[in-house]
Amino acid sequence: MTHCPTLIHQLRQRGYRITPQREMIVQALASAGGHVTAEKVFESIQDRTSAVNIATVYRTLDTLVTEGLVSRTHLSEGQAVYATHLHGPHIHLVCRQCGSLVSVMPDQVTPLVEKLRADHGFSAELQHLSISGLCSACQSGSLKTSQGP
Repeated sequence: MTHCPTLIHQLRQRGYRITPQREMIVQALASAGGHVTAEKVFESIQDRTSAVNIATVYRTLDTLVTEGLVSRTHLSEGQAVYATHLHGPHIHLVCRQCGSLVSVMPDQVTPLVEKLRADHGFSAELQHLSISGLCSACQSGSLKTSQGP
C-alpha cells in the first residue's frame, strides 16, 4: 500500500486543489517506492492518459518539494531524482567517475550538522542528500595512473 492518500490529504489541507493530473502524479511518485525522475513519473502516467504534460509533472514535483512532502537530489550525471519522505532520510555518496552509489545514514554527518548549527545558526535538512567524490576503486585507479607505470 502506498502513502498516496496521505500526500493528497496533506496537499488538500494546505489549500491545493487536487486535480486528476496532480493525483496521478502523486500516485506515480508514491508507488515508485524510491528514487524516480520526473521523466519516469511522466512515462508512468502516459500509460493511463495523455492529459498530462511534462511541465505539469515538474510543477507538481516542485510544489511537493516546496511543501516538504518530497525531497529532490541529484545523483549520477546530475539528474534530479525525487523521493517521498517515506523513503527515509539517507545520504548518497556518488562517484563522479564511475557513477557508483553508496547509501549512508545521516548520523554519519552529525558532527557537520552540529557545527553548522553552532557556527552559523543553520539547521541542515538531511532528508535526502548526495555528496559527490571518488569511490575507493576509482581513487586506486587514479593513483596508479597518476603515478605512471
